[in-house]
Amino acid sequence: MAVQTFPYSAFLRGPSQVLPSLDDADVILERRDEENLVLMRAERFEATASGMRIAARSLAILARRKLDLAEEVLAEELPWLHWLPESERATCVRELLADLVAGADTGLLLPFARNLASWRATAEVWSDPQLARELQGPFPGDGPELDRPRPEDAE
Repeated sequence: MAVQTFPYSAFLRGPSQVLPSLDDADVILERRDEENLVLMRAERFEATASGMRIAARSLAILARRKLDLAEEVLAEELPWLHWLPESERATCVRELLADLVAGADTGLLLPFARNLASWRATAEVWSDPQLARELQGPFPGDGPELDRPRPEDAE
């Protein structure tokens, strides 16, 4: 699908100059101090959402029946999975697929994106054996002991 980009101000000055582009493409409205906006026809949005739901559920079914195959498929798309210990790889795949299925069903994919970034960061830590050892502890001390706050201190 083609994408056309316009400054947000062009849309504000004359939507009729931007909206015809939706016949052939999705439109990105670039804003200076905010996140960009995407305009698309509802039919294309629904087709994308429907395709996402079907793909996510299909991959989740595959993972339930053949976890090793699902890991292999995801490892091709997410090569950093290789850095995770095997015990964590299966957990990662299950969590990502659960978030993907829930996100595809609800349209809320930010939890999936956050979990994906978190697992990638975890894999990057595991890629450095020294750092991975250090982060597994033990950690010296528990920190300073603090007195329990008293109700009159909150006033």
